[in-house]
Amino acid sequence: MAEENDVIGCASEFIKDRLYFASLRTKPKSTAHTHYFCVDDELVYENFYADFGPVNLGLLYRYCCKVNKKLKSFSLAKKRVVHYTSFDARKRANAAFMISAYAIIYLKKTPEEAYRPLVAGSNPPFLPFRDASFGPCSYNLTLLDCLHGLNKALINGFFNFETFDVEEYEHYEKVENGDFNWILPNKFLAFCGPHPKSKLENGYPLHAPEAYFPYFRKHNVTSIVRLNKKIYDARRFTDGGFDHHDLFFIDGSVPSEAIVKAFIDLSEATDGAVAVHCKAGLGRTGTLIACYIMKHYKFTAAEIIAWCRICRPGSVIGPQQNFLEERQAWLWNQGDRYREQHGKSRRERQTSVSKLLSGVDDMRLDDSTENDNRYNDLYDKHLYSGPVTRSSAGEPTQGDKLNQLKLLRGKHTRSATTGAIIYEEMKGHKRSTTQPSRPGHTQAGSKSAHGSIMTSPLKSSKVVSSHHHQQHHTSSSANNHLGGNNSSVSGSTALSSKRHMTRTGGAAAAATSKRKQAYSLRKNLNSSLVSPRFGGDDLRDHGHTSLSVTGENRYGNSAPTSSSSMWPYKYHLRSNHTISAPVPYY
Repeated sequence: MAEENDVIGCASEFIKDRLYFASLRTKPKSTAHTHYFCVDDELVYENFYADFGPVNLGLLYRYCCKVNKKLKSFSLAKKRVVHYTSFDARKRANAAFMISAYAIIYLKKTPEEAYRPLVAGSNPPFLPFRDASFGPCSYNLTLLDCLHGLNKALINGFFNFETFDVEEYEHYEKVENGDFNWILPNKFLAFCGPHPKSKLENGYPLHAPEAYFPYFRKHNVTSIVRLNKKIYDARRFTDGGFDHHDLFFIDGSVPSEAIVKAFIDLSEATDGAVAVHCKAGLGRTGTLIACYIMKHYKFTAAEIIAWCRICRPGSVIGPQQNFLEERQAWLWNQGDRYREQHGKSRRERQTSVSKLLSGVDDMRLDDSTENDNRYNDLYDKHLYSGPVTRSSAGEPTQGDKLNQLKLLRGKHTRSATTGAIIYEEMKGHKRSTTQPSRPGHTQAGSKSAHGSIMTSPLKSSKVVSSHHHQQHHTSSSANNHLGGNNSSVSGSTALSSKRHMTRTGGAAAAATSKRKQAYSLRKNLNSSLVSPRFGGDDLRDHGHTSLSVTGENRYGNSAPTSSSSMWPYKYHLRSNHTISAPVPYY
């Protein structure tokens, strides 16, 4: 009993005699008067590199449901409920974010009121969150910044947990289901850049523009903004009835003032929603959406960076963080002038102006970006082995690397808490405000460059795929069918038994192949991270870190292998239709 009172005495109180938060070095046992629970290994942030939080909107929703259920439970009605976490700095920061976010959303506390119990007494400070770059981070995103961003989003109606569809959110954020998230409901959708054909390439699912049409039409997406170099023909969208705009700027860089103005102007001129993409839909995409929200909703740079990452982890990277800090006063001033001229807030009034035409509408797919060679040394040649959407010099860009890592983290949750952490990460990052800124149908059934045939994962749950292995520029393929009958490929093609996986012995072969693929990806990552050069949808930080790869998903369940498919369980879609969510998840 004395030990129990000691825990409560050092815990942060959120509801008197009811809800507490504590950092403990040993796992406590629940008693007749106190119930303990921990979510450190249940609600896990899926990192790209050394980033570790904050947890996304889906995990936050699940946490709030768990706490509400415990507080309403009849068996726990007379007990104190204690959310405890370890002293691991990264797990502790995410745990503190979740319970303080709960206090803001359900206990109607201000960010300061929710934050105050966490830092009272002798509690150690919380490790600041960082971006999804390779090495040490130069920008401090504090726990309080995240709470302010969440609170401002809540006040402005950006989300509502009473109507939030967590399954839809988690479904569409996966790479095989489209990889997109709403940042501003009914206005801005951030998504990964489409490709000319829907296919699998080196195990990575690519989606054609037509794969997005059903969802876009259902959710009133009327305009597409492309920020990366041309990979697909813009007429694919315009022929489908969508407006399409090109506002290209270099991967990993910050936009010019002209591009920021052009993006905000076309967004204000669009009555429907705007879908924005770059290569991975993280850095450049998040930066321009953040500029719009800062202008019209007066978020601070830190608040909007936090909100973008809560919606879409990995958003706004490297120098883009400092760019938003530098442009904050200018964007606020632009917003004040806009409201003076129009008399109403952006939420109440949509302007109608002529469609903005970009100066790069005539850019060809094979065009080289001016001075592109100046940035070639930013990219590591050995890290990325995914889709061949490359720079003009044939090297992978930062967006390519982030895309591959997002697929990898879906297959193997790489907890940032298990990898080696360099000394610089443990120090408080300095937020510099003076850092200079640097510059109509799916293509189903079409054959890929490697001979695979697939229907878009966005369109159907039955996917015919091939698993590719590349070594010394030679490839061997094993064809598998993912469908209801789980039938293997017939012997119509004369492939040797060494190069063709049949149903007989398929489970063992699939497991072996999967282990080899995971080993190869880990080897490529670890070997590339010792290179002195890093680059990147938008990496500029230089440094080294060690990553740990596990074979479990975010909820601790091992992904099952199938004798008829090389795809992990997450690729089995929920329906046989195109994107067809009932309502936006906000």
